[in-house]
Amino acid sequence: MGMKAEEALEIAREELKTYLHANHSAYMEVDGALYYLTDANDSYWRAQDTNALNEKGHYTDASELVPTLGEFLDLPFADGKSVYDLFDSATFYASEKQVA
Repeated sequence: MGMKAEEALEIAREELKTYLHANHSAYMEVDGALYYLTDANDSYWRAQDTNALNEKGHYTDASELVPTLGEFLDLPFADGKSVYDLFDSATFYASEKQVA
């Protein structure tokens, strides 16, 4: 998992799917919550809650793991809303690699 970039992405709704496909992850801030949108092994997609860590110190899943990016973007997970449902009220950030 990467670190949330300081500057917000300037991205349109129709560009989000292409961005995630190319970059494999992004952060989404909405209604005081911060989610990490990411793929698992370039195949499955999920949203993770950055405020809850598991025993390994990784973010916990906030959504189901689904096989396609299109399905993921329409998947309800935050109070019954999907990424696309929340898009207009959300701010997106790049996920940057940690520098050692």
